[in-house]
Amino acid sequence: MGGSPKLAIVQRPSAAQARPGAALRAIRNKKGWTLAEVSERTGLPVSTLSKVENDRMSLTYDKLARISTGLEIDISELFGSGANGASAAGLSGRRCITRAGEGKAIETETYDHLYPAADLLNKRFVPIIADIKARSVSEFGELIRHPGEEWAYVLEGAIELHTELYAPLLLRAGDSIYFDSGMGHAYVAAAPGRCRVLAICSGSESQLIAATMRENLEQRRQPRKQSSSPKIRRREKT
Repeated sequence: MGGSPKLAIVQRPSAAQARPGAALRAIRNKKGWTLAEVSERTGLPVSTLSKVENDRMSLTYDKLARISTGLEIDISELFGSGANGASAAGLSGRRCITRAGEGKAIETETYDHLYPAADLLNKRFVPIIADIKARSVSEFGELIRHPGEEWAYVLEGAIELHTELYAPLLLRAGDSIYFDSGMGHAYVAAAPGRCRVLAICSGSESQLIAATMRENLEQRRQPRKQSSSPKIRRREKT
């Protein structure tokens, strides 16, 4: 099995007080769990968790996703509530600008995902730009499931949406669909050339990443043509 994809979380000076390790310890103590129990839930070694709790190891995005999924918490809980006067007044005032070609990218054999606004935590919804590469359900592999709802708008080409409850649906450029993303689903390219979709998901970003990881793990277990691990990287404008 190849090395797990890594994406370092960069904390800005204004977030210097955020201590994911201390938050993890507080959550663990509140639940009455030992490090061994958290290790079993997250798949992370006890030694790694101990280093994280004692601020001796920085958290990569894959570790954050595994912790939040394993402990069934939102990833934002590892960074504190961030409450202040502005939020108390109902105004967060935050924003994030993503230039063309920027974002957090996840590249797999079946699709390429680009996550705009990757610097913002605890978003109310998660925007994703997806280039669909799989051209059949068998090529796609295991259907994806993640909590929440999803809206998809076809930007280019055409896609076929396969779900576990409905017949396959053909969507062309300009078409859109809103559906329960807890239902197993897969996007399959249905036209020559680029097939691109803008998806808006209501679930947490960590859960979406975790679903991506699980789907690609299933791909690597299948005796199909050689498959590579999903690549996660930060795209920056040059």
